[in-house]
Amino acid sequence: MSNARIPGHLVLALLCAPLLAGGACEKKKPADTGAITAMDRATTPAGPVDETPLPNVDVSKLTGDRLKSFYKLIGSLNSPCGKGHNLRTSFLQDTSCKRAPFAVKYVASLLADEQSEDQARQFYVDKYEKQQPKVTLDVSKAPRVGSEDAPVRIVEFFDYQCGHCQAFYPVLEKVAETHKGKVVEYFMMLPILEGRHPGSKSGAQAAIAAHAQGKFKEMHRKLFESGGALDKASVLRYAKELGLDVAKFEADYTAAAVQVASDEKQAETLGAHSTPTVYFNERLYEGPQHPDYIGLWIDEEIAVNR
Repeated sequence: MSNARIPGHLVLALLCAPLLAGGACEKKKPADTGAITAMDRATTPAGPVDETPLPNVDVSKLTGDRLKSFYKLIGSLNSPCGKGHNLRTSFLQDTSCKRAPFAVKYVASLLADEQSEDQARQFYVDKYEKQQPKVTLDVSKAPRVGSEDAPVRIVEFFDYQCGHCQAFYPVLEKVAETHKGKVVEYFMMLPILEGRHPGSKSGAQAAIAAHAQGKFKEMHRKLFESGGALDKASVLRYAKELGLDVAKFEADYTAAAVQVASDEKQAETLGAHSTPTVYFNERLYEGPQHPDYIGLWIDEEIAVNR
């Protein structure tokens, strides 16, 4: 998938949005779990902060208070491998913890991207301390981009008329381009905005119908570039433009309602009430919605499971 074909308005939306925003279109807000904040969970180091530089760690983009925050965080955050020591010790002494170098880079990158110390701590806790459980995902009928045997599997539940999904679309395009051969993407339909935008379900059915003729990627692109025109007449026009067998497409479009309902049911079972909801090797992804950070997670998963 070429980044050059991403429409200008979507690239602009990606670049102008806050770098690490995690926006989503929501069906309903999840119940408050009363989770303790990251600062409450953190272990505050006793005495002065150790600011000894770490070998082979580039902190050239961090100066002043941000550099101080970096050293404070690596000295107070828990081991990314669940050991009984902090991140600094994990990086320097625990050679069995393959996640430690990536965790240090993650913290440095977050601070360099102007996240506050508290925000960087929260992102770290979300990734390394929450221990999201693995879930069971049935993607046997889902459109796929990439090889099934790729080491990293990304599953996205999305809605074609969700603005946050539109913003995330070029992110996954960039990830697929940059990490070709390392990642496989599966696309699950969750027309969460159907009540306000009837085209949500129509778009989902059109994507599945195009997938039946081997044209999912092309239809996927058209649907996101359509400006919201996803009614049946519009998607039939897109099918003609893509050179599909229109009679077959129309029959598959109708039949696809069953698969859309199945995807929705699976999302409900998982507790996925917003789009985009992304699973990264069967675990909920709660990191920044930016290709650089998703790329860092990909490299980490490959290194850990090598």
